[in-house]
Amino acid sequence: MNEKQEQLSTNHLLGIKDLNKQDIELILDTAQNFKDILNRPIKKVPSLRDITIANIFFENSTRTRLSFELAEKRLSADTINFSASSSSVSKGETLIDTVKNILAMKVDIVVMRHPFAGAGRFLSRNIDAHIVNAGDGAHEHPTQALLDSFSIRERLGEVAGKKVVIVGDILHSRVALSNILCLQKLGAEVMVCGPTTLIPKYIDSLGVKVEHNLRKALEWCDVANMLRIQLERQDIAYFPSLREYVMLYGLNKEILDSLDKPITVMHPGPINRGVEVTSDVADSDHAIILDQVENGVAVRMAVLYLLAGKRS
Repeated sequence: MNEKQEQLSTNHLLGIKDLNKQDIELILDTAQNFKDILNRPIKKVPSLRDITIANIFFENSTRTRLSFELAEKRLSADTINFSASSSSVSKGETLIDTVKNILAMKVDIVVMRHPFAGAGRFLSRNIDAHIVNAGDGAHEHPTQALLDSFSIRERLGEVAGKKVVIVGDILHSRVALSNILCLQKLGAEVMVCGPTTLIPKYIDSLGVKVEHNLRKALEWCDVANMLRIQLERQDIAYFPSLREYVMLYGLNKEILDSLDKPITVMHPGPINRGVEVTSDVADSDHAIILDQVENGVAVRMAVLYLLAGKRS
């Protein structure tokens, strides 16, 4: 049996595609230790007391940004929060100049969300700091995939051998791609389900099953991850109406109760109640949506801790 990996094989978290299975398991195991700490009366540890982290968000975000900020505070790191809309970026400053100015403040780790795919990789080649990709365009969102896998492992005992269907707007979702890669590396079977217009053409190359009938997908799976319809990224109409989408791909309690086995329901948030899932599904015992939020802090603590440990 192989010895457990003690350190990440990469200096950055740019995407799940850059991690091996041992990296992912190390992050999840470390996150479990941090979750145990978060459930103690004193939730703060001094692990990153000498580390400075810059949170740079070029796109609006509430849940991800707050989750990273809380993770950093729990680790006792010093943090700088930077919003592009109220910065020199709006005056024409380039990405690399912005980050170099922040690095002049002696920052060790940069957590960045950016509307363009590959922005984090570009930075990692040009600046001397660990980069954590908090979402780049419709490309990847690695910490979301890690917390989703952590949540599945917590609920079902393990990820290997489980059947997971990702439902909805696969085409515009960075969550979908990262989840597919992460789940496959951990040994799960993955299916995507949605309208033909929202399933990307390259999906076959990822080795996932494709299903356009929600009931068939739900009868197959152990876990259903219901994605938000990203209307803000859609420049054309991908389906006739939201009402028709809800009729074909919305998950309600009636469908859930009619299945011949219990399934676990997930959602990366924010939820459009009554669209992807009804309120009685979101608030049911089947759903682990709030667990995902809690686990996100522990997983992001693990990522930051492990990257900080690789400082030269």
